[in-house]
Amino acid sequence: MSPSVVKPRLGSSVQASATTFNNITDGDALLEFRASLSNPWGGIASWNKTTEFCSWHGVSCSLKHKNRVIKLNLSSEGLAGTIAACIGNLTFLRTLDLSWNRLHGEIPSAVGRLSRLRFLNLSNNSFHGEINANLNNCTSLESINFESNMLTGEIPSFLGALSRLNAIYLQRNNFSGVIPPSLANLSALQEIYFAFNKLEDPIPKGLGRLNGLEFVQLAANQISGTIPTTFFNHSSLTHATNIYALDVYLNNFTGTVPPEIGKLCPALLSFDTNQLTAKTAQDIFNLQDNSLGGMLPSSITNLSAQLQNLYVGNNEISGAIPSGISNLAGLTRLQFTNNRFTDGNQLTGLLPSSIGNLTQLLHLLADNNKFEGPLPTSLRNLQQLTAARFANNKFTGPLPMEIFNLSSLSFLLDLSNNYFVGPLPPESLVHLRLDSNSFNGSIPASISKMKGLTILTLFENMLSGEIPPELGLMNGLKILSLSHNNLSGHIPESFENMTSLDMLDLSFNHLNGRVPLSGVFSNVTEFLLDGNLGLCGGIPQLHLPPCLPNSMQQNRWKLHHILKVTLPIVGILLCFSLVLIFISLKRKQKSPSAALAESHLIDDKYPRVSYAELVHGTNGFDTSNLIGRGRYGSVYKCSLYLNNTMTTVAVKVFDLQQSGSSKSFISECEALSKIRHRNLINIITCCSSSDLNQDDFKALVFEFMPNGSLHSRLHHDVQAPAQWHGLTLTERLNIAVDVADALDYLHNDCEPPIVHCDLKPSNILLNQEMVALVGDFGIARILPNSTSEQLIDSKSTVGIRGTIGYVAPGNFIFLTFHTLRMKL
Repeated sequence: MSPSVVKPRLGSSVQASATTFNNITDGDALLEFRASLSNPWGGIASWNKTTEFCSWHGVSCSLKHKNRVIKLNLSSEGLAGTIAACIGNLTFLRTLDLSWNRLHGEIPSAVGRLSRLRFLNLSNNSFHGEINANLNNCTSLESINFESNMLTGEIPSFLGALSRLNAIYLQRNNFSGVIPPSLANLSALQEIYFAFNKLEDPIPKGLGRLNGLEFVQLAANQISGTIPTTFFNHSSLTHATNIYALDVYLNNFTGTVPPEIGKLCPALLSFDTNQLTAKTAQDIFNLQDNSLGGMLPSSITNLSAQLQNLYVGNNEISGAIPSGISNLAGLTRLQFTNNRFTDGNQLTGLLPSSIGNLTQLLHLLADNNKFEGPLPTSLRNLQQLTAARFANNKFTGPLPMEIFNLSSLSFLLDLSNNYFVGPLPPESLVHLRLDSNSFNGSIPASISKMKGLTILTLFENMLSGEIPPELGLMNGLKILSLSHNNLSGHIPESFENMTSLDMLDLSFNHLNGRVPLSGVFSNVTEFLLDGNLGLCGGIPQLHLPPCLPNSMQQNRWKLHHILKVTLPIVGILLCFSLVLIFISLKRKQKSPSAALAESHLIDDKYPRVSYAELVHGTNGFDTSNLIGRGRYGSVYKCSLYLNNTMTTVAVKVFDLQQSGSSKSFISECEALSKIRHRNLINIITCCSSSDLNQDDFKALVFEFMPNGSLHSRLHHDVQAPAQWHGLTLTERLNIAVDVADALDYLHNDCEPPIVHCDLKPSNILLNQEMVALVGDFGIARILPNSTSEQLIDSKSTVGIRGTIGYVAPGNFIFLTFHTLRMKL
């Protein structure tokens, strides 16, 4: 046998031996990795020694290096458990994707042995702890994605040494500290997603000098200071940027909107035909929910004509909207709600007519400002507009009829709480709110042509005439409110056929005649007819007089016209007298008003908390943060930034639809503002605001009690944490002493004395040291004393209050006191 033949055989033998060794190494590593996981969905059930591991589900091997795993993709497989250290044996791995599973524990240090790893995705799991320092050995990394885990600590500065990184996804974790300035060394960096963490301090200026940076998302952190001008300073191509999205809402930025913002686009546009062709300068510019003040710089109109979304709402920006806003021809969404756009002379405060040149607009949101003057007629040019909000401003004059000819305006038009006058337009749209203006004339019957209309609110205007029966043909209408107008005539019988109607409000008009019996009129909770003295019949629950025969109704009609002349004169005199009586009683009244009671908790010594902060801290009032429910509302666990510290608190959100909840809120504010004791629940602040639907929102913020209530400890609540044990005799005695101390303070040492009226185990809370604190003062009574005579008249109602089937001991104190007072 010639040497030329022997040599290939020897080489083949060596190659086969190496293949077998590598096969065992990667295959065994995968099997050991699988053994550390539970696999309820069976995605990796096929992993066994009877099949070639390169064919296993989620496994890809190299074509060049046989039987070496280069990709492991097990995303969304329902895997649970921890990552075994054997993962570090897959040294040829380029991609590791374990996202969207139920993995937990810390990220193993063995991942740092994967020196060839380019893409690491562990997002949407439950990993905790800090980012392992061994990860700095993965010098080939191009993308890191740890989104939506429970990672803590600071963002490691060694990430700035991974020179190939182009994307870092760390949003929705619990990272704290600062954004590492070393990230400015990553010349390849294109995307930074750090939103919804606890990052602090200003943004490093060096980030704005990264040439390739496209997406910067820092929303919902605690970042302070000003926005670095380096994001907008682009005097040369060396410092140019391709930022598509700059998202910094819900932070603590201060100062003014940077005037350099307008320098961004001219520099980019001047190179559109060279290196930056086919690049969009910015798709989104979002500065909402900060504390930015000052004037809106006119340079903002120099942003790219390709800009699609401009959000500057919920700030303290003042001045007028620059007329050059029409330069942003690509805008589809323009939002500047809840600012202070106000006047400095006669011309400012107007909505510029140049907005009509933004022909691509889909959403125009300008509510809750101080805009004045008429709506510009140029709005008729917005042929793609689907939603517009102008509510709660000072707009005047008639409505431009052209806006109702926009066929695209099919979702929302909100013009409520302005000073519009004149007749209503002949046609409307899908979601129309024109309430609280000064519209007059009759309701046009042509509104019924809008078959898709679901909400129509016209209350608090000066509309007159009869209700057009054509409205009853609008089968998709769910809410119809025509209250507080001057409408007359009968209720159209066609309203009985409106099967989709959930709420009908015709109260406080001049309607007369028979009330229908079927449809929405069969359920007294679905319609309101108060203040219409001429109505009769209807369901028994209305307690209306029976309807008279037709002949008697005609005589009554004549009498009605006679009285129309005399009654207004008598009514004016009566109203004048009532106003004088009311003012006189108001001056004599000694009890504090509801606003005064609430103001005790909304002064400088209590922190201010907004509705947006409560929504963010409870993850949108998610049920996972629900601690308990009561008669008047629900209690949520919430994370708030108080006194420069992220603090866990309990938020009691009142259900204002529940009868008595507003009174309970005031009572609790009044009581809690007067007390301070180690065994009484400590209130932090309150929130009295409006929610996203502009409905009233009221909540109280308390210290969080990590050990729950006495009720949960005595009765072994099945939803309580497993580490909660029963109470020892010593603990029970201590709790009894704590509660007695609290009651002794309320009854004897508090000025004026307070009776809780609903003391029960569920209202006794336990803090970290198992000290008992009494809470829930929603129905507490404040007793009069020598210095509180004004409370005698306002708190004299007799009756036992509290939980049905249970009489709290404090009630006997109140009844004894009241009985003595009545005898005197």
